[in-house]
Amino acid sequence: MFRLQPPLPDDFTTATSDELVTRVTTARSRLGKRLVILGHHYQREEVIQFADKRGDSLGLSRFAADQHDAEFVVFCGVHFMAESADILTGPRQKVILPDLNAGCSMADMANLDDVAQIWNELGEVTDLKAIVPITYVNSAAVLKAFVGRNSGAVCTSTNARAVLTWALDRDAHGRKDGPAGASGLWAESRGAQDRSNKVLFFPDQHLGRNTGFQLGYGPSDMQVVDPRRRLGGLADTDVKEATFLLWKGHCSVHQRFRTEHVEAFRSRHPDGIVIVHPECSHEVVELADEVGSTDYIIGAVSRAPAGSTIAVGTEIHLVDRLARENPDRTVLSLDPLVCPCSTMFRIDLPHLAWVLEGLVAGEVRNRITVDEKTAADARVALERMLAIA
Repeated sequence: MFRLQPPLPDDFTTATSDELVTRVTTARSRLGKRLVILGHHYQREEVIQFADKRGDSLGLSRFAADQHDAEFVVFCGVHFMAESADILTGPRQKVILPDLNAGCSMADMANLDDVAQIWNELGEVTDLKAIVPITYVNSAAVLKAFVGRNSGAVCTSTNARAVLTWALDRDAHGRKDGPAGASGLWAESRGAQDRSNKVLFFPDQHLGRNTGFQLGYGPSDMQVVDPRRRLGGLADTDVKEATFLLWKGHCSVHQRFRTEHVEAFRSRHPDGIVIVHPECSHEVVELADEVGSTDYIIGAVSRAPAGSTIAVGTEIHLVDRLARENPDRTVLSLDPLVCPCSTMFRIDLPHLAWVLEGLVAGEVRNRITVDEKTAADARVALERMLAIA
């Protein structure tokens, strides 16, 4: 998705790091409790040092909503994260993204027009009441609103299992079977073969596939939907027989991790531990010792025995931070040719200083707003998720 970020004035681009640190510190001090700075786990160190809170996208948005004194929420993350913050924060709070070009390649792989088109085409070959749309939190606000309007929900990498369990524990009219639908334990009472419902899961196929396998489904239950082709490139029978319709999308960072990286690490460190994010391919997930969200990875590294050598399959800024914060463990990137999140990397000290000094001067730069109708529908999907998980 194209966004226009105006060039910064020269005094920001030519300033030294020390000068920018001083300017950010000064502006932050002048704004006081009117300001909260959020830093996603993948942010570079020069930026995250100023974060009042660091975490994942949804956790940061919920934190911001609780900061009632904060008039300004500067989200050092990417566009969809700032949208989520605007949806969840109060009307007097203004959400700001330091660089408008800080998007998300995964989120951009699913847009509303394509999703609506596929949805309509699916309705031509099967009953849409039997399909539950689920969007990963890494998606635009308009897609969160779409699933809200169509009896679906948002999920995170932490609660994907619970949300997909809920989605598949509904009858053909979209009615939940009961509290067990949100328990994450339906396999104890009903088998996968008893499910007649389907999910359309976007935008990340890997999280959907890995969660489906976790729930006991297999490859024959899954089909990949290519938005560039009619009906996603599927035959009518493919749609009717599949349980998981997985959008052809991925994370540009997590798709880099390969089985050969795991094999090479194990050959060098036979007793080493491999921890990866569920946005990695299923083949990599199958070989890993532990799999989980960003917060899970942080906890898993801290729980590992002292002296452990750990290969982590996620964004390099977090991996490097884990290495620094766990000096009694050796923490490495699973891929030695490390790749940062290029869009997250757009947030830097010059842009942070620019938006903060604008606030001091009374100018709100790069405000992110979601229209009220979209926000209301998106909140429905988010509230469903929170009720489930």
